[in-house]
Amino acid sequence: MSGVAVDSHEWYDSNGMRVLRDPLFYSIALILASVLVGVFGQLFLKAGVSKLGTIGGAAMANLPHLLGSVATNPLIIAGLACYGLGAAIWIIVLSRVDLSLAYPMLGLGYVFVLLTSWLLFGEAVTPLRWLGALMIVAGVVLVARS
Repeated sequence: MSGVAVDSHEWYDSNGMRVLRDPLFYSIALILASVLVGVFGQLFLKAGVSKLGTIGGAAMANLPHLLGSVATNPLIIAGLACYGLGAAIWIIVLSRVDLSLAYPMLGLGYVFVLLTSWLLFGEAVTPLRWLGALMIVAGVVLVARS
């Protein structure tokens, strides 16, 4: 049974043990990991900026203080770290799959941010936004199946 495919991501080794080795399966998992890390980055950034308050003209007048507040805010630092990790995962993704397959899947980030913003921050989400999110998911499914 060595190297015999049963479905798109199940393979068996020489001992008959099932192993997961399909490169596309792992690539999709890495794409989703990159998207989710980016979503966490957005959530951390939003939570961190919310603690700072609205950044307007007065805050910009005292730019060194604003930059210090941003640079020492643990939530903002966590958000930026998530972006760095997401970028590292994305580099691995780009080494494995076509950009034309991978990049449209980043649209899932919009859907996850919409959902988590609604759940965690109580943001109002209109039916039209939900419809848009559904259309994004449909588009990602079509791209992934092509």
